[in-house]
Amino acid sequence: MRLYVGNLAFATTNDELKAAFEAFGAVESATVIMDRETGRSKGFGFVDMNNDEEAKAAIAGLDGQPIGGRNVRVNEARPKEDRPRGPRRF
Repeated sequence: MRLYVGNLAFATTNDELKAAFEAFGAVESATVIMDRETGRSKGFGFVDMNNDEEAKAAIAGLDGQPIGGRNVRVNEARPKEDRPRGPRRF
């Protein structure tokens, strides 16, 4: 199951994100999304866990809890096509 993690501290690394989720089970990958132009974190990331029960436990255990000093939002990631599109920026 792929999890979305929002409101990450900008200093949070992939390894710190992975370590937080490993308390709930095996983590396949943990990625903090970086801005291509600045190289800075965008403040969110994704965690992939193979076991759905462990992923649900991670959602219950970490949603609203601090990682790197900020309370994060954790939920099941939605595919891009399921998200509403906002106004285009030019």
